[in-house]
Amino acid sequence: MSHGFETLAIHAGQDPEARTGAVIPPIYQTSTYAQDAVGAPRQGYEYSRSGNPTRDALQECLAALEGGRVGLAFASGLAAEDTLLRTVCRPGDHVVIPDDAYGGTYRLFARVAERWGLTYTPAKVSDVDAVRAAIRPTTKIVWIETPTNPLLGIADIAALAGVAHDAGALLAVDNTFASPYLQQPLAHGADVVVHSTTKYVGGHSDVVGGALVVTDQALGDELRYHQNAMGAVNGPFDAWLTLRGIKTLGVRMDRHCDNAERIAAFLDSHPKVAQVIYPGLPSHPGHEVAAKQMRRFGGMISFRAAGGEEHAVQVCNRARLFVLAESLGGVESLIEHPGRMTHASAAGSPLEVPGDLVRLSVGIETVDDLLADLEQALG
Repeated sequence: MSHGFETLAIHAGQDPEARTGAVIPPIYQTSTYAQDAVGAPRQGYEYSRSGNPTRDALQECLAALEGGRVGLAFASGLAAEDTLLRTVCRPGDHVVIPDDAYGGTYRLFARVAERWGLTYTPAKVSDVDAVRAAIRPTTKIVWIETPTNPLLGIADIAALAGVAHDAGALLAVDNTFASPYLQQPLAHGADVVVHSTTKYVGGHSDVVGGALVVTDQALGDELRYHQNAMGAVNGPFDAWLTLRGIKTLGVRMDRHCDNAERIAAFLDSHPKVAQVIYPGLPSHPGHEVAAKQMRRFGGMISFRAAGGEEHAVQVCNRARLFVLAESLGGVESLIEHPGRMTHASAAGSPLEVPGDLVRLSVGIETVDDLLADLEQALG
Protein backbone atom coordinates (compact mmCIF):
# COMPACT_ATOMS: atom_id res chain seq x y z
CA MET A 1 0.00 0.00 0.00
CA SER A 2 1.43 3.38 -0.98
CA HIS A 3 1.17 6.38 1.32
CA GLY A 4 1.22 10.13 0.85
CA PHE A 5 4.23 12.31 1.58
CA GLU A 6 3.08 13.59 4.97
CA THR A 7 2.25 10.06 6.12
CA LEU A 8 5.70 8.82 5.11
CA ALA A 9 7.35 11.78 6.85
CA ILE A 10 5.72 10.78 10.13
CA HIS A 11 5.81 6.99 9.87
CA ALA A 12 8.55 5.73 7.48
CA GLY A 13 11.27 4.06 9.54
CA GLN A 14 9.47 5.14 12.69
CA ASP A 15 7.37 2.24 13.97
CA PRO A 16 6.72 2.31 17.72
CA GLU A 17 9.71 0.90 19.61
CA ALA A 18 9.23 -2.83 20.17
CA ARG A 19 10.12 -3.13 23.87
CA THR A 20 8.17 -0.22 25.35
CA GLY A 21 5.91 0.95 22.56
CA ALA A 22 7.54 4.41 22.50
CA VAL A 23 5.94 6.29 19.61
CA ILE A 24 9.08 8.35 18.88
CA PRO A 25 12.24 6.43 17.90
CA PRO A 26 14.68 6.45 20.82
CA ILE A 27 18.04 8.23 20.73
CA TYR A 28 20.49 5.33 20.83
CA GLN A 29 23.27 7.38 22.37
CA THR A 30 25.87 4.65 22.36
CA SER A 31 29.18 4.07 20.64
CA THR A 32 29.24 0.28 20.89
CA TYR A 33 26.96 -2.72 21.40
CA ALA A 34 27.14 -5.98 23.38
CA GLN A 35 27.48 -8.95 21.04
CA ASP A 36 25.73 -12.28 21.58
CA ALA A 37 28.88 -14.23 20.66
CA VAL A 38 32.15 -13.68 18.85
CA GLY A 39 31.22 -12.75 15.31
CA ALA A 40 27.50 -12.53 16.16
CA PRO A 41 26.50 -8.89 16.74
CA ARG A 42 22.89 -8.46 17.85
CA GLN A 43 20.72 -7.36 14.88
CA GLY A 44 23.96 -6.46 13.07
CA TYR A 45 24.94 -3.61 15.40
CA GLU A 46 28.54 -3.56 16.57
CA TYR A 47 29.80 0.05 16.46
CA SER A 48 27.88 3.28 15.89
CA ARG A 49 30.03 4.57 13.04
CA SER A 50 28.98 1.46 11.12
CA GLY A 51 25.35 1.42 12.22
CA ASN A 52 23.04 3.04 14.75
CA PRO A 53 19.27 2.44 15.08
CA THR A 54 18.46 6.17 15.27
CA ARG A 55 20.46 6.90 12.13
CA ASP A 56 18.89 3.89 10.43
CA ALA A 57 15.41 5.27 11.15
CA LEU A 58 16.40 8.59 9.55
CA GLN A 59 17.96 6.86 6.55
CA GLU A 60 14.87 4.75 5.93
CA CYS A 61 12.66 7.84 6.13
CA LEU A 62 14.87 9.85 3.74
CA ALA A 63 14.82 7.04 1.18
CA ALA A 64 11.03 6.85 1.39
CA LEU A 65 10.55 10.60 0.96
CA GLU A 66 12.76 10.71 -2.14
CA GLY A 67 11.32 7.53 -3.62
CA GLY A 68 14.72 5.81 -3.39
CA ARG A 69 15.96 2.43 -2.27
CA VAL A 70 18.96 3.45 -0.14
CA GLY A 71 19.24 6.54 2.04
CA LEU A 72 22.45 7.48 3.85
CA ALA A 73 22.90 10.20 6.48
CA PHE A 74 26.10 12.18 7.09
CA ALA A 75 27.59 14.74 9.43
CA SER A 76 26.99 17.56 6.91
CA GLY A 77 25.97 18.16 3.34
CA LEU A 78 29.61 18.52 2.33
CA ALA A 79 30.45 15.21 4.01
CA ALA A 80 27.78 13.60 1.84
CA GLU A 81 29.17 15.30 -1.28
CA ASP A 82 32.75 14.25 -0.52
CA THR A 83 31.67 10.65 0.06
CA LEU A 84 29.81 10.59 -3.26
CA LEU A 85 32.77 12.01 -5.18
CA ARG A 86 35.31 9.61 -3.72
CA THR A 87 33.00 6.63 -4.19
CA VAL A 88 32.23 7.24 -7.86
CA CYS A 89 35.34 9.07 -9.09
CA ARG A 90 39.05 8.35 -9.29
CA PRO A 91 42.02 10.71 -9.87
CA GLY A 92 41.92 11.74 -13.52
CA ASP A 93 38.13 11.72 -13.73
CA HIS A 94 35.98 14.76 -14.53
CA VAL A 95 32.73 16.26 -13.21
CA VAL A 96 30.44 18.89 -14.72
CA ILE A 97 29.27 21.34 -12.03
CA PRO A 98 26.87 24.31 -12.07
CA ASP A 99 28.29 27.71 -12.96
CA ASP A 100 26.10 28.91 -10.08
CA ALA A 101 26.75 26.51 -7.22
CA TYR A 102 26.84 26.69 -3.46
CA GLY A 103 30.16 28.22 -2.42
CA GLY A 104 31.04 25.24 -0.23
CA THR A 105 30.48 22.85 -3.13
CA TYR A 106 32.71 24.96 -5.35
CA ARG A 107 35.38 25.06 -2.64
CA LEU A 108 35.23 21.25 -2.33
CA PHE A 109 35.93 20.89 -6.05
CA ALA A 110 38.41 23.74 -6.45
CA ARG A 111 40.44 23.47 -3.24
CA VAL A 112 40.16 19.81 -2.22
CA ALA A 113 39.08 17.42 -4.99
CA GLU A 114 41.19 19.09 -7.68
CA ARG A 115 44.34 18.48 -5.60
CA TRP A 116 43.30 14.83 -5.48
CA GLY A 117 43.24 14.76 -9.30
CA LEU A 118 39.55 15.33 -10.02
CA THR A 119 38.90 17.95 -12.70
CA TYR A 120 35.68 19.90 -13.19
CA THR A 121 34.01 22.19 -15.70
CA PRO A 122 31.34 24.75 -14.73
CA ALA A 123 28.30 24.87 -17.02
CA LYS A 124 24.99 26.70 -17.06
CA VAL A 125 22.66 23.94 -15.87
CA SER A 126 19.57 25.66 -17.31
CA ASP A 127 21.11 25.17 -20.78
CA VAL A 128 21.03 21.51 -21.78
CA ASP A 129 23.38 22.09 -24.73
CA ALA A 130 25.91 23.87 -22.49
CA VAL A 131 25.96 20.89 -20.12
CA ARG A 132 26.34 18.47 -23.04
CA ALA A 133 29.25 20.52 -24.41
CA ALA A 134 31.02 20.44 -21.05
CA ILE A 135 31.09 16.64 -20.88
CA ARG A 136 34.38 14.86 -21.57
CA PRO A 137 35.19 11.17 -22.10
CA THR A 138 36.35 11.09 -18.46
CA THR A 139 33.15 12.62 -17.04
CA LYS A 140 31.72 10.43 -14.28
CA ILE A 141 29.13 12.79 -12.76
CA VAL A 142 26.95 15.59 -14.05
CA TRP A 143 26.32 17.55 -10.85
CA ILE A 144 23.44 19.98 -10.71
CA GLU A 145 21.50 22.07 -8.25
CA THR A 146 17.92 23.01 -9.04
CA PRO A 147 17.10 25.63 -8.00
CA THR A 148 20.73 26.75 -7.93
CA ASN A 149 22.32 28.67 -5.08
CA PRO A 150 22.09 31.68 -5.05
CA LEU A 151 20.79 32.67 -8.52
CA LEU A 152 17.90 30.19 -8.46
CA GLY A 153 18.52 28.77 -11.91
CA ILE A 154 16.33 25.83 -12.92
CA ALA A 155 17.71 22.68 -14.53
CA ASP A 156 15.54 20.26 -16.50
CA ILE A 157 16.25 17.09 -14.54
CA ALA A 158 14.81 14.65 -17.07
CA ALA A 159 16.66 16.23 -19.99
CA LEU A 160 19.98 16.30 -18.14
CA ALA A 161 19.52 12.72 -16.97
CA GLY A 162 19.40 11.77 -20.65
CA VAL A 163 22.51 13.80 -21.40
CA ALA A 164 24.44 12.26 -18.51
CA HIS A 165 23.38 8.71 -19.27
CA ASP A 166 24.22 9.07 -22.96
CA ALA A 167 27.76 9.91 -21.81
CA GLY A 168 27.92 7.00 -19.35
CA ALA A 169 27.84 9.38 -16.38
CA LEU A 170 25.62 9.67 -13.34
CA LEU A 171 23.29 12.60 -12.73
CA ALA A 172 23.56 13.90 -9.15
CA VAL A 173 20.98 16.47 -8.06
CA ASP A 174 21.44 18.69 -5.02
CA ASN A 175 17.80 18.94 -3.91
CA THR A 176 18.46 21.09 -0.84
CA PHE A 177 16.59 24.22 -1.99
CA ALA A 178 13.47 22.33 -3.06
CA SER A 179 13.33 19.59 -0.41
CA PRO A 180 11.76 16.21 -1.23
CA TYR A 181 8.33 17.72 -0.57
CA LEU A 182 8.58 20.03 -3.58
CA GLN A 183 10.73 17.91 -5.91
CA GLN A 184 11.81 14.27 -6.25
CA PRO A 185 14.69 14.09 -8.74
CA LEU A 186 14.90 10.29 -8.81
CA ALA A 187 11.43 10.17 -10.36
CA HIS A 188 12.75 12.32 -13.23
CA GLY A 189 15.75 10.08 -13.96
CA ALA A 190 18.43 11.30 -11.55
CA ASP A 191 20.80 8.69 -10.11
CA VAL A 192 21.71 10.37 -6.82
CA VAL A 193 19.95 12.97 -4.68
CA VAL A 194 22.12 15.10 -2.40
CA HIS A 195 20.85 17.08 0.59
CA SER A 196 22.16 19.38 3.20
CA THR A 197 19.61 18.21 5.77
CA THR A 198 20.71 21.20 7.84
CA LYS A 199 18.31 23.24 5.72
CA TYR A 200 14.64 22.49 4.99
CA VAL A 201 14.74 18.82 5.98
CA GLY A 202 15.81 19.58 9.56
CA GLY A 203 14.09 22.91 9.33
CA HIS A 204 14.81 24.46 12.72
CA SER A 205 18.40 25.73 12.46
CA ASP A 206 19.46 23.45 15.30
CA VAL A 207 21.28 20.57 13.61
CA VAL A 208 23.86 20.07 10.84
CA GLY A 209 23.62 17.07 8.53
CA GLY A 210 23.67 15.71 5.00
CA ALA A 211 22.20 12.87 2.98
CA LEU A 212 22.49 10.82 -0.19
CA VAL A 213 19.58 8.84 -1.67
CA VAL A 214 19.81 6.43 -4.62
CA THR A 215 17.62 3.86 -6.36
CA ASP A 216 20.39 1.55 -7.58
CA GLN A 217 21.13 -1.03 -4.88
CA ALA A 218 24.72 -1.68 -6.03
CA LEU A 219 25.55 2.03 -5.95
CA GLY A 220 23.84 2.27 -2.57
CA ASP A 221 25.96 -0.58 -1.21
CA GLU A 222 29.11 1.09 -2.52
CA LEU A 223 28.16 4.41 -0.92
CA ARG A 224 27.31 2.68 2.35
CA TYR A 225 30.75 1.04 2.38
CA HIS A 226 32.41 4.42 1.92
CA GLN A 227 30.14 6.03 4.51
CA ASN A 228 31.56 3.63 7.06
CA ALA A 229 35.13 3.60 5.71
CA MET A 230 35.37 7.41 5.60
CA GLY A 231 33.39 7.85 8.79
CA ALA A 232 31.69 11.21 8.27
CA VAL A 233 28.45 10.06 9.90
CA ASN A 234 26.05 12.06 12.02
CA GLY A 235 25.60 11.22 15.69
CA PRO A 236 22.38 9.70 17.07
CA PHE A 237 21.10 12.93 18.62
CA ASP A 238 21.67 14.80 15.34
CA ALA A 239 19.83 12.02 13.48
CA TRP A 240 16.96 12.25 15.97
CA LEU A 241 16.69 16.03 15.60
CA THR A 242 16.64 15.72 11.81
CA LEU A 243 13.96 13.04 11.97
CA ARG A 244 11.90 15.25 14.27
CA GLY A 245 12.17 18.10 11.77
CA ILE A 246 11.08 15.89 8.88
CA LYS A 247 7.71 15.22 10.51
CA THR A 248 6.54 18.77 9.77
CA LEU A 249 8.34 19.22 6.43
CA GLY A 250 5.19 19.25 4.33
CA VAL A 251 3.29 21.82 6.40
CA ARG A 252 6.38 23.99 6.79
CA MET A 253 7.10 24.01 3.06
CA ASP A 254 3.54 25.08 2.29
CA ARG A 255 3.95 28.12 4.56
CA HIS A 256 7.45 28.89 3.21
CA CYS A 257 5.96 28.91 -0.31
CA ASP A 258 2.93 30.99 0.69
CA ASN A 259 5.16 33.64 2.25
CA ALA A 260 7.73 33.60 -0.55
CA GLU A 261 5.08 34.14 -3.21
CA ARG A 262 3.79 37.23 -1.39
CA ILE A 263 7.29 38.61 -0.86
CA ALA A 264 8.38 37.97 -4.46
CA ALA A 265 5.35 39.91 -5.72
CA PHE A 266 6.10 42.78 -3.31
CA LEU A 267 9.76 42.98 -4.36
CA ASP A 268 8.87 42.72 -8.03
CA SER A 269 6.96 46.00 -7.83
CA HIS A 270 9.38 47.85 -5.53
CA PRO A 271 11.25 50.80 -7.08
CA LYS A 272 14.47 50.05 -5.14
CA VAL A 273 14.70 46.49 -6.47
CA ALA A 274 16.28 46.09 -9.91
CA GLN A 275 15.42 42.40 -10.40
CA VAL A 276 13.65 39.66 -8.47
CA ILE A 277 14.82 36.09 -9.03
CA TYR A 278 12.15 33.57 -8.01
CA PRO A 279 11.07 30.52 -10.05
CA GLY A 280 7.44 31.18 -9.17
CA LEU A 281 7.39 34.41 -11.17
CA PRO A 282 6.30 33.95 -14.82
CA SER A 283 9.20 36.26 -15.76
CA HIS A 284 11.73 33.71 -14.48
CA PRO A 285 13.33 31.93 -17.49
CA GLY A 286 13.00 28.56 -15.74
CA HIS A 287 9.40 29.03 -14.63
CA GLU A 288 7.87 26.48 -17.01
CA VAL A 289 10.46 23.80 -16.27
CA ALA A 290 10.10 24.40 -12.52
CA ALA A 291 6.31 24.11 -12.81
CA LYS A 292 6.77 20.77 -14.59
CA GLN A 293 9.03 19.14 -11.99
CA MET A 294 8.23 20.94 -8.72
CA ARG A 295 5.07 20.90 -6.61
CA ARG A 296 5.57 24.59 -5.76
CA PHE A 297 8.44 27.06 -6.10
CA GLY A 298 10.09 27.11 -2.67
CA GLY A 299 11.02 29.61 0.00
CA MET A 300 14.22 31.05 -1.47
CA ILE A 301 14.27 34.46 -3.18
CA SER A 302 17.20 36.43 -4.52
CA PHE A 303 17.03 40.03 -5.69
CA ARG A 304 19.37 42.69 -7.03
CA ALA A 305 19.37 46.02 -5.25
CA ALA A 306 18.76 49.00 -7.50
CA GLY A 307 21.45 50.99 -5.68
CA GLY A 308 24.24 48.48 -6.35
CA GLU A 309 26.49 46.58 -3.99
CA GLU A 310 26.56 49.09 -1.14
CA HIS A 311 22.77 49.31 -1.19
CA ALA A 312 22.57 45.50 -1.05
CA VAL A 313 24.86 45.47 1.98
CA GLN A 314 22.81 48.23 3.64
CA VAL A 315 19.59 46.28 3.11
CA CYS A 316 21.14 43.26 4.83
CA ASN A 317 22.40 45.37 7.72
CA ARG A 318 19.12 47.23 8.20
CA ALA A 319 16.89 44.16 8.33
CA ARG A 320 15.52 43.43 11.79
CA LEU A 321 13.10 40.52 11.57
CA PHE A 322 15.10 38.90 8.79
CA VAL A 323 18.18 37.68 10.67
CA LEU A 324 21.52 38.46 9.03
CA ALA A 325 22.98 34.96 8.89
CA GLU A 326 24.26 32.25 6.59
CA SER A 327 22.37 29.01 5.94
CA LEU A 328 18.71 28.72 5.00
CA GLY A 329 15.59 26.62 5.30
CA GLY A 330 14.77 27.21 8.96
CA VAL A 331 11.45 28.40 10.36
CA GLU A 332 12.95 31.87 10.87
CA SER A 333 13.62 34.23 7.96
CA LEU A 334 17.25 34.95 7.07
CA ILE A 335 18.93 37.53 4.86
CA GLU A 336 22.48 37.54 3.52
CA HIS A 337 24.87 39.06 1.01
CA PRO A 338 26.14 36.01 -0.93
CA GLY A 339 29.16 37.78 -2.44
CA ARG A 340 30.60 38.54 0.99
CA MET A 341 29.18 35.61 2.94
CA THR A 342 28.18 32.16 1.64
CA HIS A 343 29.85 32.57 -1.76
CA ALA A 344 32.99 34.47 -0.79
CA SER A 345 35.03 31.38 -1.75
CA ALA A 346 33.87 31.83 -5.37
CA ALA A 347 35.22 35.40 -5.68
CA GLY A 348 37.38 35.80 -8.79
CA SER A 349 36.16 32.50 -10.26
CA PRO A 350 33.59 31.77 -13.00
CA LEU A 351 31.13 31.21 -10.15
CA GLU A 352 31.49 34.70 -8.68
CA VAL A 353 28.06 36.16 -7.83
CA PRO A 354 26.92 39.75 -8.47
CA GLY A 355 27.83 42.24 -5.76
CA ASP A 356 24.32 43.74 -5.73
CA LEU A 357 22.68 40.38 -4.92
CA VAL A 358 20.70 39.77 -1.73
CA ARG A 359 19.45 36.29 -0.82
CA LEU A 360 16.40 35.68 1.36
CA SER A 361 15.43 32.48 3.10
CA VAL A 362 11.76 33.20 3.76
CA GLY A 363 10.56 31.70 7.02
CA ILE A 364 7.11 30.87 8.33
CA GLU A 365 6.45 34.03 10.34
CA THR A 366 3.41 36.25 9.76
CA VAL A 367 4.00 37.45 6.22
CA ASP A 368 2.83 41.03 6.83
CA ASP A 369 5.59 41.41 9.43
CA LEU A 370 8.16 40.19 6.92
CA LEU A 371 6.89 42.60 4.27
CA ALA A 372 7.11 45.54 6.69
CA ASP A 373 10.68 44.60 7.59
CA LEU A 374 11.76 44.50 3.94
CA GLU A 375 10.04 47.81 3.28
CA GLN A 376 12.06 49.57 5.97
CA ALA A 377 15.30 47.73 5.07
CA LEU A 378 15.09 48.81 1.42
CA GLY A 379 15.04 52.42 2.63
